[in-house]
Amino acid sequence: MAHKPPGTLETWQSQLTAVLDGPGWLLILPALTLGIYATAGETGLIGLCLALPVLYLGVGRRLRAADAADARTGLILDRPAFAEAVEGCLNRARLENRQAAVYVIALDSFDALSDQHGQDAADKVVRRTGERLLAVLRDSDIVAQLGDTRFGICTAPVQHLDLETCIQLAARLQTAIEEPVAVDGINVYVSASIGFCQRARAPGSGAEDWMRAAFNALREAQSRGPSAIRAFSDQMRIAIETRDEIRDEVVQAVESGQIQPWFQPQISTDTGAVTGFEALARWHHPRRGVLLPQEFLPAVESAGLLDRLTEVMMYHTFAALKAWDSADLNVPQVGVNFTSAELRNPRLTDKVKWELDRFDLAPERLAVEILETVVAGVTDDLITRNVNALSAMGCRIDLDDFGTGHAAITSIRRLSVSRIKIDRSFVMKSDRDPEQQRMISAILTMAERLEVETLAEGVETVGEHVLLAQLGCDHVQGYGIGRPMPFDQTLDWIKRHAAKLENTPRIMDGKRR
Repeated sequence: MAHKPPGTLETWQSQLTAVLDGPGWLLILPALTLGIYATAGETGLIGLCLALPVLYLGVGRRLRAADAADARTGLILDRPAFAEAVEGCLNRARLENRQAAVYVIALDSFDALSDQHGQDAADKVVRRTGERLLAVLRDSDIVAQLGDTRFGICTAPVQHLDLETCIQLAARLQTAIEEPVAVDGINVYVSASIGFCQRARAPGSGAEDWMRAAFNALREAQSRGPSAIRAFSDQMRIAIETRDEIRDEVVQAVESGQIQPWFQPQISTDTGAVTGFEALARWHHPRRGVLLPQEFLPAVESAGLLDRLTEVMMYHTFAALKAWDSADLNVPQVGVNFTSAELRNPRLTDKVKWELDRFDLAPERLAVEILETVVAGVTDDLITRNVNALSAMGCRIDLDDFGTGHAAITSIRRLSVSRIKIDRSFVMKSDRDPEQQRMISAILTMAERLEVETLAEGVETVGEHVLLAQLGCDHVQGYGIGRPMPFDQTLDWIKRHAAKLENTPRIMDGKRR
């Protein structure tokens, strides 16, 4: 740690703390009072009366933080002590009209690190992380370990602290953390997500509000993937307030039928016929209009209603299938998305079977859509058993967003995947980008060898549609085919599409086979 030269602000504060630490300060208080009165009069005495309580609070918090700190490193070891220290920093910053920032750091994928290298190695990584943070920061900065994988930092107040400086510090902290840690002769690598909040941007007036803002920024960073950095902002505050309001309303929304599926068509590249729909959740909010899944699914999950939402989606989806059948419209199947949490439900297979029987539908009318990221990281035997049981029942298994989650071919075979859905990132501008075309061709070749069907998502132009047909993709879906729509609009869309097919030449005659 850096040595503090005589005369620095930190040195004078340390000396003042030493004087005020303990009952000895009573001996100098009379002399201090007389001296201030002689030099500054009543105004000086008033200033002393206002300043002493703040100094005492700061000393008390400093002592409590010291009691909760690691004796060897000075690292604070619990959140209450960190909150006390942050409160002291906040009071000091206000008194001196200075700026500071609170950072919260989380090690990414720590469970995977522990599983791969063992708990002892994981503990060593955590210790080294704390040591590296202390080495990067100043002695006057506050550093705390908040649980197994999180750290908190409160920077000492300074005259100027803009956003760019805060981001640069976050980057330096990341660089230090992400240096490899040697464990039994092996270099272990770890990444870290960081959220922070400047004092000037903190909502509320207390230390807890300030810390909570930093934690919210961390959650936003973690949602963006590993090694992300996010600063708390007014826009983030508004988004959080909106999420809080939505969380309070989501229970009623699920039960009252405000959340229902909209349907996006899928068609064959060979015949142009409708081969299915994907059911996509939409919330018809009475004040906010139609909300997309990313706006309300976190609230559904936090309310513990994912299973209930799946039941609602299946009910309306199966009702739609029966309605299409009654209208003599051929819709072979509908895809319903299932999260990893839902796939861990030990009652999932029974629930799906019960709903299919309830509507007298064959299992192959349901396509169970699973994100590739779920398949890539699946170590859960319950997920594997559930997916294979649904496949054995006759349900189709669609692997969604293929190309984004690094799923192994063995995982595709192990989970009895019927069809892979090529992510739109590969499809976009594929009719003009040779590199995109090569990637799609490689995916289609692999699928053909595995005898797995293919569907391209995010098809927006005729050029993309034609190219995918020529390369051998089996099905397409996207705004260029049809946008998601409520059920009552699907009937007319299917009829219009069938009529258009009768008058449209096939564009798939050059399709590779």
